[in-house]
Amino acid sequence: MPKRERVMRMSVEQPLWRALTGYRVLTMLYAIGLFISAYDDFDRPVVAFVYFPLLFIWTLATIPRVASAANCTKRFLAADLTIAVVGILLTPLAVTDERITSGGPTLPSIWTAGSVLAFAIKGGWRWAAFASTPVAIANLIQRGAPARDTVHNVILVWVASIAIGYVVEVARASERTLARALEIEAATRERERLARDIHDSVLQVLAMVQRRGAVIGGEAAELGRMAGEQEVALRTLVSGGLAPVSHVSEDFAEGAVVRLVDEPDPGGPVDLRPLLAPYAAARVNLAEPGAPVELPPAAARELAAAVGAALDNVRRHAGDDAHAWILVEDEPDEVIVTVRDDGPGIPEGRLAQAEGEGRLGVAQSIRGRLRDLGGRAELISTPGQGTEVELTVPKKGRT
Repeated sequence: MPKRERVMRMSVEQPLWRALTGYRVLTMLYAIGLFISAYDDFDRPVVAFVYFPLLFIWTLATIPRVASAANCTKRFLAADLTIAVVGILLTPLAVTDERITSGGPTLPSIWTAGSVLAFAIKGGWRWAAFASTPVAIANLIQRGAPARDTVHNVILVWVASIAIGYVVEVARASERTLARALEIEAATRERERLARDIHDSVLQVLAMVQRRGAVIGGEAAELGRMAGEQEVALRTLVSGGLAPVSHVSEDFAEGAVVRLVDEPDPGGPVDLRPLLAPYAAARVNLAEPGAPVELPPAAARELAAAVGAALDNVRRHAGDDAHAWILVEDEPDEVIVTVRDDGPGIPEGRLAQAEGEGRLGVAQSIRGRLRDLGGRAELISTPGQGTEVELTVPKKGRT
């Protein structure tokens, strides 16, 4: 069955670029509005007539440039900052001295902050500090003296841009950490799935070969011994630590990227009963509802496999003469399957000991499957009175 690749992209940075785009357009219109409303304060309005059309065209034409960090290149940032600085330096040539003395706005006004913020979002707080410096110098030159309001505005832009740049850097680091955690979780689940499959097939075959070889003797005993060694080695590999996984990061500017590959489920819900029917035998009684017991395909398959693992444990630990009963209950929100046997039961602490030895039948083949489905597995066993395993799976699947 073909596999489907699902890409999850996480980025708290993209909303900042969208906000910056809106900020640049609005502040450009604001700067033009200030010029129109204070036209009488301009000694040489021709300077403004040249500058503002350039600012208008540049702002609208570069909207795609500030849509993402990938499009916002260093060359664009340099040109954008140059337009802001030139506008500040042209202000004394356009307006009256009285307007400058009274602390009136420069030609680009607060549009200048957008250029500095672009540096901050693109490169972090160091880039923001770098971009703020020529803006601060231009403001001081334009004013002619370090007046209180000018210094206040310079410090405000400096602090705000550096703070935003620092927040962006922290957000990027958090995204990479989250991507790594999700990647490790996906690798862990895949390892657990492989461990269940191996336990359900290879490990049990190796254990059977070991037991039968010891009974037959001769060359079969040697074959059984080798099978036992391979079983131990395979159990150690399955229960060992995670293998190193590659770090997933496609485009630093677009945020963290995690790829998960899964198999699509064919169609809608399936009936659980046909999947459990093969387990019914002379010593295994199956009691199920008369109506279909519908579950998502993946959930139905995993639940049936968990029932098979429980029956394998019955045959292995209670013997071939043990009886087992399978009860299927179809509740409104969940499906409950109970597997009970009349074997000798499990001594207290034996499950924890088996898991420590790498025997993952209950831990992975049963509980691991149910956990992945958002369900649960409860095991009740009393020495001498058999064992009961209750498997519960929600109908809506794991959210």
